[in-house]
Amino acid sequence: MPRTIPRRPLPPSLYADTAPPAPTTTELAGDVTAKIAIIGGGFTGLSTVLHLAEAGVDAVMIEANEIGWGASGRNGGQVNPGLKWEPEELEAGFGPDLGARMVRLGSEAPGLVFDLVERHGIACAPRRGGTIRAAVSPRSAVGVRSYQRQWAARGADVVIAEGAALAKLTGTRAYPLGAHDRRGGQVQPLAYARGLAGAALKAGARIFTGSPALSLARKGGGWRVTTPAGTVTAERVVLATNGYSDDLWPGLRRSVIPVYSSITATAPLPPDIASAIMPNGVVLYEMSSTYAYYRMDEAGRFLMGGRSALRDTSDPHDFAGLVVHAKELFPALDVATWTHCWNGQVAVTWDHLPHVHEPEPGIHIGLGYNGRGVAMATAMGRMLARRATGGGPETLDLPVTSIQPILGHFAWPLAVKSRLKWDRLREVVGLA
Repeated sequence: MPRTIPRRPLPPSLYADTAPPAPTTTELAGDVTAKIAIIGGGFTGLSTVLHLAEAGVDAVMIEANEIGWGASGRNGGQVNPGLKWEPEELEAGFGPDLGARMVRLGSEAPGLVFDLVERHGIACAPRRGGTIRAAVSPRSAVGVRSYQRQWAARGADVVIAEGAALAKLTGTRAYPLGAHDRRGGQVQPLAYARGLAGAALKAGARIFTGSPALSLARKGGGWRVTTPAGTVTAERVVLATNGYSDDLWPGLRRSVIPVYSSITATAPLPPDIASAIMPNGVVLYEMSSTYAYYRMDEAGRFLMGGRSALRDTSDPHDFAGLVVHAKELFPALDVATWTHCWNGQVAVTWDHLPHVHEPEPGIHIGLGYNGRGVAMATAMGRMLARRATGGGPETLDLPVTSIQPILGHFAWPLAVKSRLKWDRLREVVGLA
């Protein structure tokens, strides 16, 4: 029996207040056909439908709520390179062919984002000042140096910054050293999502919002997706629901952990303060259990992200720890007015790698970006588009795996809290 899924409004956030308007879309009404149907209107689905439309493929995308409603419209806006595994780990674990392709995929993903932004004129405040992976302890400094060494050996523009050089890049002396990866940068993520949708529509794609997929079933040699007011019949289907996956496909929801990430933002800072914090548009994330990450946007606002409540919230009290940490790093923020706070779910996988699944012929699934979804979801969409149009295994730069529900998935909030406490203890005693 078809499920009932109510449409939910776009959650309040700085991005919702400042992004250009979304392109005009409607709910799906009636029965339509397409060569490929895409379920999910985040970066994965949007990149998929855009690349399909540009290739002249008849594609339809449906989204339960609004474009960028999920993590794609709520994340930290950091366009970070690489996967969670380092290049040497990928090459050792997956071999010289696939491992090397996985390394290349992570390396090239940020460039794809900025190329799409430039080519389609997407107004999303792009800045490519690079990404800093910052050490918070002697032990994490070892990992940061290893990261720099491995990428530099493969020709990437990654350098170690420490002391006065790191302070100049960031505006703080809180870190012993960092790896400045110049492939990275930032965008306003909701604006980027809406820009991708607009580009796809111009290229001939059909996009329907407020149209949740209630059921997915075989129809002749293809598939039929049922929504509250219509159906889409297609030869192939791409599932692009990531951290907000439900039970549309058996086991998919339980194959990822929907970890909450939270962000709080200031009003535009006085110019003398704003110019001293991350002055070149660089973004930063800490190698720590709290996994704090932050950036300055184009209007001089400071955005601080990290772990917070494991539930939907916009209560400022739930973000107090992020504000405290921000002021520890940048005491000048003591005068700042914090105007926005919001959170959302990112999909974390058991092995900390993105997952590609093809559980039945004609079904293609990509999800699980482990906090690096701006770049990786965009790259995943291009890859799924190539695969769904008949590309061979060589078009996939990730392994195809079976869907593996995580044992004890129902207890994920307790597991996440326990892991964070354990990681924090390891940092305190110098083991991390």
